[in-house]
Amino acid sequence: MTIFSTSLSNRGKQSDIIASAYVVEQVLDRVLPRWRTEVPTDRAENVNRWCQRREAAQRADTALQRDAEVRERLGDDSPQLSAATMHPWVWSGARSLWQSGHFRDAVTAAARKVNAETQNKVGRRDVSEAALFQNVFSKDDPKPGQPRLRLRPDDGSDTFRSVHRGAATFAEGCFAGIRNPNSHEDGLPELPENEALEQLAAFSVLARWVDAATLET
Repeated sequence: MTIFSTSLSNRGKQSDIIASAYVVEQVLDRVLPRWRTEVPTDRAENVNRWCQRREAAQRADTALQRDAEVRERLGDDSPQLSAATMHPWVWSGARSLWQSGHFRDAVTAAARKVNAETQNKVGRRDVSEAALFQNVFSKDDPKPGQPRLRLRPDDGSDTFRSVHRGAATFAEGCFAGIRNPNSHEDGLPELPENEALEQLAAFSVLARWVDAATLET
């Protein structure tokens, strides 16, 4: 007797499949950040719970193999920027919203994460955002309750003053020019993905400076 079925069978133990799926999902998140919403699930749910991941993996495999070729043929072989390679504070804050296509909210969430991690590093909750960064990157000596972040030793040089003035000014621009409009103005259209990526990159630069800075108390 021959039995025909539309079901797809799985090969291997369920526990092994679940463990492998975790790794696959991390790869998919990097190669196809929106695979959870872009790869159809309606038919997959009825056939096999792993069908969506299988189709996404096939797409990712093609993307990895053909991306360089496509960019070369189109004359666009410039370096590519990936949100997943940005500072962990930025991507962990933005990730879930980014994957669902909420790019403006993702940038706002990343900004909040960078602000919170900076507060954690300096042990302050009484000041935030632009005012926080102006204070921690101040060229003045630390005071009680007001530690400083040093990107390089204070040798009295113009470079020391320039670097810390630039960091404070850059942070003010990120929060005043990016974070505030994104979160305070209603009715704004969704950000194009490439513009949102540029904004994430700005906060990633700031996050790396804070993370690498030496804390002086």
